[in-house]
Amino acid sequence: MKKIYLDHAATTYLDPRVKEAMNLYWEKEYGNPSSLYAVGRRAKNALDGARGVVAKILNCNSHEVIFTGGGTEAVNLAIFGVARHYGKPTTNDSQPIPASHGHFITSKIEHHAVLHPMEALEKEGFEVTYLDVDEYGLVNPEDVKKALRPDTLLVSVMYANNEIGTIEPIAKISEIIKNFREELGKGSGSVIHNLSSKPPFFMTDACQAAGALDMDVQKLGVDLLVFNGSKIYGPKGVGALYKKATVRLKPLIYGGGQENQMRSGTENIPGIVGIAKAFEITREEREGENARLTELRDYFIRRLLREIPKVVLNGHLVRRLPNNVNISVLDIEGEAAILYLDSKGIYISTGSACTSTTLDLSHVIVAIGRPHEYAHGSLRFTLGKRTIKEDMDYVMEVFPEIVEKLRAISPVRMEVEQKTVSHPESFAGQGSKVKIGGENYK
Repeated sequence: MKKIYLDHAATTYLDPRVKEAMNLYWEKEYGNPSSLYAVGRRAKNALDGARGVVAKILNCNSHEVIFTGGGTEAVNLAIFGVARHYGKPTTNDSQPIPASHGHFITSKIEHHAVLHPMEALEKEGFEVTYLDVDEYGLVNPEDVKKALRPDTLLVSVMYANNEIGTIEPIAKISEIIKNFREELGKGSGSVIHNLSSKPPFFMTDACQAAGALDMDVQKLGVDLLVFNGSKIYGPKGVGALYKKATVRLKPLIYGGGQENQMRSGTENIPGIVGIAKAFEITREEREGENARLTELRDYFIRRLLREIPKVVLNGHLVRRLPNNVNISVLDIEGEAAILYLDSKGIYISTGSACTSTTLDLSHVIVAIGRPHEYAHGSLRFTLGKRTIKEDMDYVMEVFPEIVEKLRAISPVRMEVEQKTVSHPESFAGQGSKVKIGGENYK
């Protein structure tokens, strides 16, 4: 039986070139980079080299790169780090608690690694504004502008959505935040020499975007950016946080003061070498791989919409990741479809891998205005380096029959909302004509 992995948004396999780069540091060069003797110094050199590689791609200084135990930890460090350093301190029992310790802004379609920390902060007395998105999953920069307040500490909007693949206008949002900060500085009545050291700051979760989009933090205009290894054919359990030098954070983990006092604990040298190598390979091969995946993605979307009735494409037609295909198949349960496809050797998901084992509705599909029935039937196919056209053809050999079988036993009969349907005739493969990433997505 064929084995076709189409869940690269959940995680990727390790690139053999990454594995080769990591091998040296498992057994031979096993030193602690904090040690002064030769084996420790060699580990420190490897750490510094990896940091330099990442910094060059991000277009930042090496000391602005913090390695963590994954994307989730990096996001938590950024959010809680800002809250602890810039938020109003909790008053003692003899004084009234302030109305708000500070204000945060995020979108309703963020990964749970962002949403759950925000919910935790609300319980501590912070206020959070959750921005709506349009039917394609796009955040309106003007909505960010309206939500900004003098006590706003952080705005967090993901670079590209992990479920529907929509790419957000990060550079436009950053410009709005920068202008707001400048106006805030003018209105303070005192001269602020370094406005970039004052909130509100802007963070983007770039875990899904790192393999496909331009990661230049100067062009994006962000103060904080997160990515991880497992989405770019690197090792799992390793992430990185770009923190602009002028932004102050309170660490989550205390101890030996590693990672510029931001993340204590002996550094995972094999993992850090691996994420740097994976990031480097991704940068070198991005343009060609984006073009290949976009063509494959559009071919698959056209066949799905043409050959299976009552299928709706979720996310933006053009402003989407080159490997992402998210659909709602009406009158079926997504979980059942996954199990049937699994029996045929095809591996996909219903949305975020972090919640795919629960029966909760996708908060992303609901946020873009789809009915609950659409969310129940949502499926995510995400293509990767080893995906070829024959894989798409094989899916289309078995998937229509699975849908027909599931519909035959389904008690639900939904009517397709015409305004939400992307017909094959209207899907002209525009994505293949648009450069993915960089300036085009400001």
